[in-house]
Amino acid sequence: MDSISLIRTPIEAELRDFKALFDSSLSSSNALLDSVVSHIRQRNGKMMRPVLVLLVARLYGAICPSTLHAAVSLELLHTASLVHDDVVDESTERRGQLSVNAIFNNKVAVLTGDYLLATSLVHAELTNSHRIIQLVSTLGQDLADGELLQLSNVSNHSFSEEVYFDVIRKKTAALFAACTKAAAFSVGVGEGEAELARLLGEYIGICFQIKDDIFDYFDNREIGKPTGNDMLEGKLTLPALYVLNTTKNDEAQELAIKVKEGTATPDEIARLISFIKENGGIEYAVQTMNVYKQKAFDLLASLPESDICVALRAYLDYVVDREK
Repeated sequence: MDSISLIRTPIEAELRDFKALFDSSLSSSNALLDSVVSHIRQRNGKMMRPVLVLLVARLYGAICPSTLHAAVSLELLHTASLVHDDVVDESTERRGQLSVNAIFNNKVAVLTGDYLLATSLVHAELTNSHRIIQLVSTLGQDLADGELLQLSNVSNHSFSEEVYFDVIRKKTAALFAACTKAAAFSVGVGEGEAELARLLGEYIGICFQIKDDIFDYFDNREIGKPTGNDMLEGKLTLPALYVLNTTKNDEAQELAIKVKEGTATPDEIARLISFIKENGGIEYAVQTMNVYKQKAFDLLASLPESDICVALRAYLDYVVDREK
């Protein structure tokens, strides 16, 4: 059995219920909105976050309507943030597909993102859980805060791993943590179990983002990110930060400052990427990612063994081993 089948098999029926609810949440009589939403739905992908919600809910109880509405709410909020991020970053591609702002325009993209955000809150309310409503609202704050923190970090000349982890905790890990905690809340668990679920999601999210950052050092058109795309946007991620801080190489640091200032040429970015790869940046990022993976495994080891634990370990393996 392949990893995706292993992950999805315990929740196959509930995943179909989620898809039906998600699709119905996006139906609209507005022709323009319907066109944009149809475009967005083409990149549904493997639905990693909804799958995580369903698995963690099953870990603690039976999936119920509250679980499905929580999964829809969080996926809509995530989708809204991606649409808005593409406008902020002036991106024309998202995972190998043209972005909403590239096909339509910034106005349509922003308004569509707003619509998705509002619909997310509707489904949060439909969970009938004050704790989930609060969780979704706080997540919206964290995602925006993470974007602003990342933007402010571009302009400073420090190479801080601490700031990097602050950004990814708010931009990526917070979303995965909200998925697992909302799942736990949806089946009525207590605060202790919900905190374990939150930590599990945070560790998964950190692994997910580090893996995404590693992709940026290798040309892969399938994910819509040519080599050095993050650096073109002024972003220095974990492999670069490690090498810059350990080698203290003057030329590399000068190139890194130019990256942050947005003045580095493609040739200079290529030179910096080669230097990072030659000095152990990728290996360090992989090692760090595996530390967080093991932390997640340790949390799962504290729970009774079940097919859901097997599926969650397969989920973690997939996050770390995926090729796009």
